[in-house]
Amino acid sequence: MTPPPTAAPALPAPVAVDPHSTRDPGAGRRTHPATGGALVLVGMLLVALNLRAVVTSLGALLDEVRDGLGLSGATAGLVTTLPTIAFAGLGALTPWLVRRVAPARVLVVAMLALAVGQVLRAMTDSAWIFVLTSALALSGIAVANILLPMLVKQHFPHRTGLVTGAYTMALTLGTTVAAASAVPIAHAFGSWRAGLGIWAAMAAVAVLPWVPLALRTRRAARRATSTAAATAPVRVRPARTRLGWAMAVYFGAQSLSGYAIMGWLAQLFRDAGYQPESAGLLLAGVTALGVPIALLMPTVAGRMATLRPLVLGMTTASTLAYLGLALAPHGAALLWVLLLAIGQGAFPMILTAIGLRARTAEGTVALSAFAQSTGYVIAALGPLLVGILYEVTGGWTAPIGFLLGALAVQTAAGLAIARPRYVEDE
Repeated sequence: MTPPPTAAPALPAPVAVDPHSTRDPGAGRRTHPATGGALVLVGMLLVALNLRAVVTSLGALLDEVRDGLGLSGATAGLVTTLPTIAFAGLGALTPWLVRRVAPARVLVVAMLALAVGQVLRAMTDSAWIFVLTSALALSGIAVANILLPMLVKQHFPHRTGLVTGAYTMALTLGTTVAAASAVPIAHAFGSWRAGLGIWAAMAAVAVLPWVPLALRTRRAARRATSTAAATAPVRVRPARTRLGWAMAVYFGAQSLSGYAIMGWLAQLFRDAGYQPESAGLLLAGVTALGVPIALLMPTVAGRMATLRPLVLGMTTASTLAYLGLALAPHGAALLWVLLLAIGQGAFPMILTAIGLRARTAEGTVALSAFAQSTGYVIAALGPLLVGILYEVTGGWTAPIGFLLGALAVQTAAGLAIARPRYVEDE
């Protein structure tokens, strides 16, 4: 789980940008990139709606896709692992890309890649073409993940919280709607292909606001990102600190469980006897119930002297949820969904902790980039290993045991970052 979809997405560090304006070295005056604000906001919200639909729609229809394409458990695990691979790899390259191409133009290409990838994967009969076209679609999401926070800073410097909250809610809405409606849409059209391919239309709509913005702001946007990148060097090296590695391990372990849940929870409930529509709704429930948790977590974490109670509380909730899913997945499904949502509060907590554990802006950016890029590499193992264990054992005991082991690692790393200290001091 996009990190998991209950919160603001797991986003690699954006290119640093002066939130108020940029200096035009040629003209010797201030230029303000906050042009076309209403159109930018609409474009951002439309992009955010698309950032997890491609993942959760597949999770809800994974059984039909496996049967239709003859996917093995290992191949299905690879497909559910692709989001983390794309977010780790292409997300890390996006700052380099936007220093050379205007962000609006990059978003046009990203949303087109998302739309085309979703159409092609819904049309193919080849398992490996399905994997490749899924990767194409996810590449668009990986790029957009970085660009949205950068655009907030450029165009809405005085309303950062409001706009970030708005696009986060749009992301959650898209995630939930896709998980809940993919199966009914597939049944209405008589094919899983419709349940996956229909979201390409939403990606195509998201292109429209960015076309005029790309034509109008290309030069200014490129100059702004180039200037910011040149004037904000990162001096902190978290890879050489214990705190940096603890943050990366915690981010990776919680993302591992989040993406495993996103990719396989609906299948678990279907195996437990739920109808496909109900299984999709239960998956959607994890994201929906996580919304208030995601909204409250940054405030709660910021006011606590130590994060230890939060770390242990979310570990307890996740442990009870996993045990419940292993022993009684059908009898108390709503309770397990609620506990999973609480446990996935680890995502907004670690994003908050990144800011709490750095003294400077440079430290925050460096710690965020290292924790998230390294964490996504760790997270990529989750859906893949769950798929392999599910295929080999034919049940959910071994996969859930693996997730409990990952939770133990997550807890140890969480306790290491719980007490206040700063990456610059190490």
